Amino acid sequence: MQMPPVNFQDGDPRAIEAMIKSHKYWEEAPANPSLQGKAIKISGFLVALDFADDEELKKFLLVPYFGMCIHVPPPPANQIIHVTLSKPCQGIHTMDEVTVCGRLAIEKTETNMGGGSGYSMKADAVDLYGEKK
Repeated sequence: MQMPPVNFQDGDPRAIEAMIKSHKYWEEAPANPSLQGKAIKISGFLVALDFADDEELKKFLLVPYFGMCIHVPPPPANQIIHVTLSKPCQGIHTMDEVTVCGRLAIEKTETNMGGGSGYSMKADAVDLYGEKK
């Protein structure tokens, strides 16, 4: 039996309760244990977290879709990678589409840019998608 759609207004207690439940599921989304320690190459969108000298990127979140940040619901934790670069790089900015290479670790982290990540990576390389530096 299909349920009829429910229309919530902003501030409706039922909407707030549904959002709290959704965030709980997103934060508890399980990581894939077979990926622990794997060397991977993966593409996604960059959400900058930390810069050296305001120009050199040091840390970022790799997310699966454009626009993920605190303004929209973040993806589940098992779709976010917290990336630390082995050496800072220039010329890459928030919401750029990038390709990252490194070893993946199952590690939960929290940031001020939305939900927590379920993976971390010490990246050996980051390039704009489709380009090789």
